[in-house]
Amino acid sequence: MDDGDEGDRFADAIRILLLIAAVAEELDPAAAASAPRGAVAVLYAEGRLQKLDFWLRNPDYLADELLNDYERCLTDVEERAHAPILLDLAGEILDSDEPEVCSIPMVRYLFGAFESLDRTLSVLVAPRLLVVTQRRTAHRVLQDNYYLTERGREVAAQATAQFPELRWYTERALLVKALADGSGHSALALRRRQYLQRDYAETPLKEVIPSIAARARARLAQLRAADVEEPVA
Repeated sequence: MDDGDEGDRFADAIRILLLIAAVAEELDPAAAASAPRGAVAVLYAEGRLQKLDFWLRNPDYLADELLNDYERCLTDVEERAHAPILLDLAGEILDSDEPEVCSIPMVRYLFGAFESLDRTLSVLVAPRLLVVTQRRTAHRVLQDNYYLTERGREVAAQATAQFPELRWYTERALLVKALADGSGHSALALRRRQYLQRDYAETPLKEVIPSIAARARARLAQLRAADVEEPVA
């Protein structure tokens, strides 16, 4: 393995650790009783991890989903007051070079964006920053669960304290979590939402899902122009 390959694996491990640290659910007493030793939070299901990681790795898609939520808020009297926040968050991403600089493309497979995480997770599992368990039958794995340990939480906090540039991952992961919370927690709900994106859904199998930064920026400009003409109440 060359040094570049090793560096990429370490960078991927940091991203996944910060993502899980931001989005994992705190263990309630019942879940803690059956959790691995030292676990403090859990993210259920590999499919969900892959879908959340897609939005973290593709800021243009994340921003476009924020614009979708913005337009939905405009039609909901109770949510309308939140619409400007969503427009500002999408603008923060699209007005910068974030979609170009921070993008890590993924390949589309039958169930959506996917990348094997085995090697990346091994970097986190070996020092017990994460513990991965499986719910399975005699014949197949039904679900992988990702337990964040107290040590993993400490390392995530130390990493962002020592390297402030890593805080971007935590900030965006929290935004991804909020988006997912509004979409439904299951991997299926997130997959359905991502497949509503035309460019995503029409990507041929085993090919890289293309950027939508240009389209998202044009859409942002149109929505801003409409907002100026008819300000959100």
